[in-house]
Amino acid sequence: MLEVRVMIRFDAHKTLLNARQATTEDLLERVTVQRAGMEPEALEIFEDELRRRGVGREQIEAARRPTIAGAGGFAAACSFCRRPAVAQGWGWHRLWGRVPVFPRRFNYCEEHRR
Repeated sequence: MLEVRVMIRFDAHKTLLNARQATTEDLLERVTVQRAGMEPEALEIFEDELRRRGVGREQIEAARRPTIAGAGGFAAACSFCRRPAVAQGWGWHRLWGRVPVFPRRFNYCEEHRR
């Protein structure tokens, strides 16, 4: 299988704007769970933003949680949103959201796990 990678130029200004608009929970998720796939410069910006909001190293460490490993060692995404998956289970793939067609594995984040 041919793998195509696209290199995106890092933009510190856009990353800073994104960090300022993100929720604290989202930033905590980025610097803990999604850390493996981030540019070092982006991680620094996100950690600086957390410090600016008064979030300390202890709170960052407390936000770490086990996740389901996906491709390349990155955290697998929830099947229903973009958050990292913390559990897997079987369910039905449904045609038009109603007709069960075949069983498949789903990834669940904390919210969709319930």
